[in-house]
Amino acid sequence: MESVPTTEDAQGQATPWWRSAVIYQVYPRSFADGNGDGTGDIAGLRTRLGHLAGLGVDALWLSPWYVSPLADGGYDVADYRDIDPAFGTLDEAEALIREAHSLGLRIVVDLVPNHCSEQHPWFQAALTAGPGAPERDRFHFRAGRGEHGELPPNDWPSHFGGPAWSRTADGSWYLHMFAPEQPDWNWEHPEVRAEFLSVLRFWLDLGVDGFRIDVTDHLVKEDGLPDAAGHHQRPHPWRDQEGVHEIYRSWRKLLDTYPDDRAFVAELWEQDPERFARYLRPDELHTAFNFPLLRSPWSAAAFREVIDATLAAHALVGAPATWVLSNHDTTRHVTRYGRADTSYGFDRAARHGLPVDLALGTRRARAAALLMLALPGGAYVYQGDELGLWEVEDIPDELRQDPTWLRSGGVDRGRDGCRVPLPWEGQEQPFGFSPARASAAPWLDVQPDGWRELTVAAQSGMPGSHLELYREALHLRRALPGLGDGPLRWNASAPEVLDFTRPGGVRCVVNLGPEPTPLPAGATGLLASAELMDGMLPPDAAVWLRGH
Repeated sequence: MESVPTTEDAQGQATPWWRSAVIYQVYPRSFADGNGDGTGDIAGLRTRLGHLAGLGVDALWLSPWYVSPLADGGYDVADYRDIDPAFGTLDEAEALIREAHSLGLRIVVDLVPNHCSEQHPWFQAALTAGPGAPERDRFHFRAGRGEHGELPPNDWPSHFGGPAWSRTADGSWYLHMFAPEQPDWNWEHPEVRAEFLSVLRFWLDLGVDGFRIDVTDHLVKEDGLPDAAGHHQRPHPWRDQEGVHEIYRSWRKLLDTYPDDRAFVAELWEQDPERFARYLRPDELHTAFNFPLLRSPWSAAAFREVIDATLAAHALVGAPATWVLSNHDTTRHVTRYGRADTSYGFDRAARHGLPVDLALGTRRARAAALLMLALPGGAYVYQGDELGLWEVEDIPDELRQDPTWLRSGGVDRGRDGCRVPLPWEGQEQPFGFSPARASAAPWLDVQPDGWRELTVAAQSGMPGSHLELYREALHLRRALPGLGDGPLRWNASAPEVLDFTRPGGVRCVVNLGPEPTPLPAGATGLLASAELMDGMLPPDAAVWLRGH
């Protein structure tokens, strides 16, 4: 595998890349279509690697590209060792890894260990074998309750709506914490554990630099699968069980046998700081997504509370924090920050269609980018964040494909709005997502007309554009050793202002209030999200400074 450069801390010492990395999330289906069939693919991604290298990110995280019926956008995996034909071939994946490494970009792939696709050969074998067969022990099959077994085995709800159990033709029930097409693995079974160690080896041998672990805390369920109502221990018997840590310790032992600082990142929504930190102990996972910043309202007090709590939790185990503003599961932050309620919650149905001030949301998103990229640790950029894309909420019902929309009977509008294909160039849809004279329209054909001003081509070289702000911030972040992993010192500030200094004298000031705020005297401006006003930082703006 071609070597990728290491990183250095403020003292010039080599440090693992993942402690400070800015990682760009690629949702392959919506990134770039290389063959003109309307679906983003590896061929399209390979043509756009120059954009990502030029942006200044350190690594790419690819959402699932495995063989899948796409009942949940690829998070229903039928073959963990091959590429879905919609995205390309395994040879193309290997070429992508080599080309990314040659450009200094690492590759992190998504791993989905909690569940697979109903089309996975092991699940198909379990269905065929029938009740009591050993093939069923790899999953959670149970008899139903009620006089004739007509009721689910327990009261667990699916995250996508409805019960977490579906009944088979022979009357048995199987567990799926997500869609019925996604049966949960039984991680008490030794063959399941051995299979995933083999899957990890397969991709590590191909040269990937790490894994993002989907729903990290769900793998182990409480013994006996008790009802959630009146549960006497943790609130949810399907998550954060003690046995999950043994699994990740075994994974870490394997990963540590490979060179070049390979890394794990956990998708972890755990709210308890101490329980969160346990996943990041030195012999378990390297990093975890820090979702509280994403969920926080536009408030200096709320942001500071999140930042302090996050840094304190990670300090317990010496792990670096990570920061994220949007991803493939959440409403884009340009839209969130333009609403009266700027926080994020899973109650999408209650928030969908609320008034949005896109100009205000964009202004705040620019400031949030500078805040996030100045904080200690690593950061994640979701595709389109660098362009200032907003959530597409007016998708016609007949085009929606998210299982949360389907399973909720149309109550939950789903996540399609943040997965709309990217605009690259041109004045007409699909804005360069597919090549000219493509044979098919994009798989989700709803790009807003307003995005023609937000294409990569339209923003490139335009002073002050959203894209150029990201490019300059990311290049400065790489050039200034005080940014990335390391300490943070808060400075005295007005209640609606965040003001902190990083090693080397780099200072970040963010004004979240309604009035301009004075900048520190004698400081030199490095980069601002909005035009400064005679030594004043305007509302909803951020600036990087050097000096006092």
